[in-house]
Amino acid sequence: METRTLDTDEASVVYDVAGQLPPADGRPPLFMIGQPMEAGGFRALASYFPDRTVVTYDPRGLGRSTRKDGGVDNDPVVQARDLHDIIEMLGAGPVEMFASSGGAITSLALVAAYPNDVITLVAHEPPLPAVLPDEVQAQGALARFRDAYASGGFGAGMAAFIATTMWQGEFNDAYFAQPLPDPGEFGLPSEDDGARDNVLLSHRSDAVTDYRPNYDGLKAAPTRLVIALGEESSGTFTARAAQALADRLGLEPVVFPSHHGGFAGADSPLAGQPDAFARRLRTVLTSFEEHSGHDGHRSGAVLITSSRGTRDTDPASPRVGERP
Repeated sequence: METRTLDTDEASVVYDVAGQLPPADGRPPLFMIGQPMEAGGFRALASYFPDRTVVTYDPRGLGRSTRKDGGVDNDPVVQARDLHDIIEMLGAGPVEMFASSGGAITSLALVAAYPNDVITLVAHEPPLPAVLPDEVQAQGALARFRDAYASGGFGAGMAAFIATTMWQGEFNDAYFAQPLPDPGEFGLPSEDDGARDNVLLSHRSDAVTDYRPNYDGLKAAPTRLVIALGEESSGTFTARAAQALADRLGLEPVVFPSHHGGFAGADSPLAGQPDAFARRLRTVLTSFEEHSGHDGHRSGAVLITSSRGTRDTDPASPRVGERP
C-alpha cells in the first residue's frame, strides 16, 4: 500500500492506494469512502478485493488529513471537490465507488458536480433527512442527540445517538416523548469529560445531514447509481432514507448483508459481515461491468437481489440499480 497526500491551499488530504496504478487489468480503481469514517474503517472490506486497486482516504480535518483554513465543519460539497482532485491526480477516472453513511452523501455531491468522475456508485444508507416525508421530525431527532452531547458530553450524546439510530419508522410523538437513555444502558460513561469536538455528535457535521440532493444532476449523470441498504436496517432512519432516495431517483435499492456498518470487521465495536458484504458488492460491480463493459455502454442482463426481490432483467427492461 502506498500513502499519498493531496495538498491544497485549504487542506492536506491523505489517501491510500492499494494496488497498481493504472490497474493492470484495465478495470477502474475502486474507491471506498466514508464520513466521518476514515480509511481504516474500510480495512476489512478492502481485504476482500486483493485483485482490485482500492483507494481509501481520510476526509479533510479527520484522521491523518489536516486543515489549513482553520475550519472544523464537514461539508460534503467541499469533500466532493477533494475527491475530484484525488481522482484527477491519479489520472485513473472514471472510478468505481462504494460510499457509506456520510460518505454516501459526499458521493452524491461528487456525481452531481463532477458527473464524469464515477462510472458506478454504490451509495449505502446515506443519512438524508431531506428525502423523508418526516424531514422536519428527522432533523429534530438529530438535534436531540446533538443537544444531549452539548449538555452532557460524550456518553449522553452517544446514548441518544444510538437510540435515534435504533428507532423504527417515522420520528413521531412517541419518539420525542421518550426520555433520553441512560449512557450506562449502552456501556457508555456517564461522566462528562468536557470535550465538545466529536465529529459525529457535535454540529460540525450539520452540512452533511442538511445536504439536499441534486436530483436533476444525478439523473443526468452517466454514472450508474446503486442505492443500497442493509437487510438488518429495515425501518431505521438511514434505511428509510436510502429507500426514499431510490424512489426519488426512480431506482430499486439493493439489499446488502448486515447493518449500517455491515462491512466492518471483527475488531470493530459493531462488527458486521464483511465477507458476505464484499461478495454482494463484487456481484453488484461485476454485474454492471460484464454487461456494460468498461466503456460505460449498457447491455446484457443483470441478476441482483433488491429490497423488492430478485429480478432477472434483459436489455429491454430496467435493471436493479438503474432508472426505468
